[in-house]
Amino acid sequence: MNCHICNQMTVSFSYIRDDILCYHCKSCEYIFKAPEYYQDLETQKERYNLHVNNEEDAGYRAYFQRFLDFVLPYISNVKTALDFGCGRTSLLAKLLEEEGIACAYYDPIYHPDTLDEKKKYDLIVSTEVFEHLHQPREVFAQLLEKLKSGGYLAIQTEFHSNEQVSFQKWWYPKDTTHIVFFRAKTFRVLCEMYGCKFMVDNGKNMIVISKN
Repeated sequence: MNCHICNQMTVSFSYIRDDILCYHCKSCEYIFKAPEYYQDLETQKERYNLHVNNEEDAGYRAYFQRFLDFVLPYISNVKTALDFGCGRTSLLAKLLEEEGIACAYYDPIYHPDTLDEKKKYDLIVSTEVFEHLHQPREVFAQLLEKLKSGGYLAIQTEFHSNEQVSFQKWWYPKDTTHIVFFRAKTFRVLCEMYGCKFMVDNGKNMIVISKN
């Protein structure tokens, strides 16, 4: 099967925990489960409803604050933002508001009617969303379209080790809603494809991209 990101040929392997067929692209370092294991939104919602995310919880707030502590030093002149795939709460949007950035939020399950299709933003943030996407390349392109020129896209998703042995032991694929897996290189390839600038990554799970 060809890679969903760069269209190069992939190598198949079995994720032994659930005997799930996976594909590994050695070109852009993208891994994805076979499409028959992808879940619809209603099935995913059942899983998400098990999460206990309380906006008043100090640990939950610190989780998003770590993301902002990484992102904010690399961006400038940002007045408007969108939290894409915010989940049930709007805490990240509120934290951005505290930084003086007006932030809208959208989630296809919990807040499906909040997206202004015509509006463009200085910043789009997306935390723990990309690993759920059936078509990540298409969503990446759509998010770039919603950025103003010179705007920023900041993403958080856990990077895999690029080794199949390590992948078998990794906790991230155990979540059945996690179907696609990235490396920083995967996003570098996407940036080359869509003419944007890969600015920085933290080597673990966060990247910042700017739109030219």
